[in-house]
Amino acid sequence: MLDLPLTTPKPKVIAGAKQDWELVIGMEVHAQVASNAKLFSGASTKFGAEPNSNVAFVDAGMPGMLPVINDFCVEQAVRTGLGLNAEIHLTSAFDRKNYFYPDLPQGYQISQLYHPIVGEGEVLVELGDGTARIVRIERIHLEQDAGKSIHDMDPAMSFVDLNRTGVALMEIVSRPDIRGPEEAAAYVVKLRQIMQYLGTCDGNMQNGNLRADVNVSVCSPGQYEKYQATQDFAHLGTRCEIKNMNSMRFIQAAIEVEARRQIAIIEGGGTVTQETRLYDPDRNETRSMRSKEEAHDYRYFPDPDLLPLVIERAYVEGIAANLPELPDAKKARFINDFGLSDYDASVLTADTASAAYFEAVAATTDGKLAANWVLNELFGRLKKDEADITASPMSPTQLAGIIALIKSGDISGKIAKDLFEIVYTEGGDPAQIVAARGMKQVTDTGAIEAAVDAIIAANPAQVEKARQNPKLAGWFVGQVMKATGGKANPAAVNQIVAAKLAL
Repeated sequence: MLDLPLTTPKPKVIAGAKQDWELVIGMEVHAQVASNAKLFSGASTKFGAEPNSNVAFVDAGMPGMLPVINDFCVEQAVRTGLGLNAEIHLTSAFDRKNYFYPDLPQGYQISQLYHPIVGEGEVLVELGDGTARIVRIERIHLEQDAGKSIHDMDPAMSFVDLNRTGVALMEIVSRPDIRGPEEAAAYVVKLRQIMQYLGTCDGNMQNGNLRADVNVSVCSPGQYEKYQATQDFAHLGTRCEIKNMNSMRFIQAAIEVEARRQIAIIEGGGTVTQETRLYDPDRNETRSMRSKEEAHDYRYFPDPDLLPLVIERAYVEGIAANLPELPDAKKARFINDFGLSDYDASVLTADTASAAYFEAVAATTDGKLAANWVLNELFGRLKKDEADITASPMSPTQLAGIIALIKSGDISGKIAKDLFEIVYTEGGDPAQIVAARGMKQVTDTGAIEAAVDAIIAANPAQVEKARQNPKLAGWFVGQVMKATGGKANPAAVNQIVAAKLAL
């Protein structure tokens, strides 16, 4: 595993008018299960379909329609729990959460309040200062998503699209272990990364497939330690929930502005009201959405149409045996096997596609050199083209071929960059291109020596200056490289120039 020092929570301290305050944050991340069908119906989950085209009778709340659980969604929830080092409950149950929204045709949401499928787990969150934190997971439960109300298509009417209704969600609930905006964003990034590696959620926040509800409260210094000792939430202050955050930048901004709002209320002699709020990025403020409901407000009761969900230990063990290598383990292996820095390994393992591309290149050549070319040349070129690694016109085999030519001495670093551009834009086999276009590096010392002699003979004044100031020998090296079209071996050129000038 990663060899990073684990730290205790270091709170973000915000200075108020009267005293300092500390932030306390808990998160409820809603991750759409990567599944072709919904949680209790066979309707498609495909994004971007015509409104109300992916709706089964049970999703629409038609009378007499009974839910039938999608066992693949159960498997995905178990896989996620295992990836978060969490306890898997062999018996869980579904409850009805009763509330009315126009885009919730049943009038209730099927969820898991009392007996979730996944219990306590943990996430290792890496921080910017090179340390790491453990954020505890309280639970993961399966539930249905609601539909979508659309308010901007007509000035007088709202429309409802039920395509998302019934889509399977995993709600991942953390303990109030997060102590600052940057840490909150890092936590969501790590969750998304783990689920992408597991294949249980694609993490697409733009499409709404990953959303976060952020619970924010402020407390006086020392109160968090009292909470840790007593587990009494009263020490943490009244929390407000900021709903449906789908951007790391907005998560951080919303936490900051909400904390300052609460501090202003408390220091002004008021009382923070527990409620659900929305973040307005245009005004950089949170505004009240509704009072925060408690469990009894939803009138939870066991869903009478669904039996308790019972799975066997062998079933869980079978899933565990087939888990992929997760990001922390992969990063540690890249550091150990290829001698990469912590930063380079972090970037290369940020997503599965980048990690797979790098491994394919490094499989046949030097790992550190492969990392340099992937990170600097390839990623830089893809960024310029506003493309990602999956759209790279250069295959791992082609990039490995360029690196092999560098290692063999057939081309120099400068020629390699020219070759990279040719392969990236035109394609082809690097070795064949070098042969066909005469790009092979000149290693014949006789030819290099002749070029050096010619430059020295033509520039006697420069020779005297170089002998007085050896740093000026670089001018001769540059002239030789220019004369040979950049094909001369730079090491040989430097050596011969130094010898000829008697430096």
